[in-house]
Amino acid sequence: MEKETGRIEGFSDGVFAIAITLLVLDLHVPEADSIRNGNDILIFMKNQWPTFLAFILSFFSIFIMWVNHHKIFKQIYSRNSGIMFANGLILFLVSAVSYPTALLAKYFNGEAASVVVAIYTGIFVLINLAYNLLWYLASKNKKLLRPGITDLAIKKIHNNYLYGLPIYIIALTFSFWIPVVSLIIILGLWIFWALSSGKIEMSMK
Repeated sequence: MEKETGRIEGFSDGVFAIAITLLVLDLHVPEADSIRNGNDILIFMKNQWPTFLAFILSFFSIFIMWVNHHKIFKQIYSRNSGIMFANGLILFLVSAVSYPTALLAKYFNGEAASVVVAIYTGIFVLINLAYNLLWYLASKNKKLLRPGITDLAIKKIHNNYLYGLPIYIIALTFSFWIPVVSLIIILGLWIFWALSSGKIEMSMK
């Protein structure tokens, strides 16, 4: 069976690359007239810690989303309109990550922390829903998937994405009371996605 998703994957890779590159635009250097010595640079960088935190969180979140996007399209061989639009929704949301990242960088260390963290975690809830939608539309017709894929493998992928949803919702809930806990949960999800996707890939070989 010939794979029909090459153009979708190529276009998606480009969007992921642009989205992850846009994050660096929030990293700024100090104005020359405000720096007298190396200590001033260190103080400036110390005061910019929310910006670095937001950049690191978003960079690795988008990177892991790209890894999972690659893995999911290793199983999808054919496309239909539903798959293309669901993939488009993922790309739209991934492209939007830079905005809540900028909000997090600017307002996390202040009174608006709970709101910006809620916005930040909220977009990842939507992205998780979009991934679930993509896999649901692809897996409901087995003819769209890799030849020889088993029902067990399909279920494992489904569960992998479905289990992440309540965790993201928990992170969103915590953002209104203890924003830092929300970011710790998102950090933990990096490990979850990295380990679980690797195990699923090994089980399907």
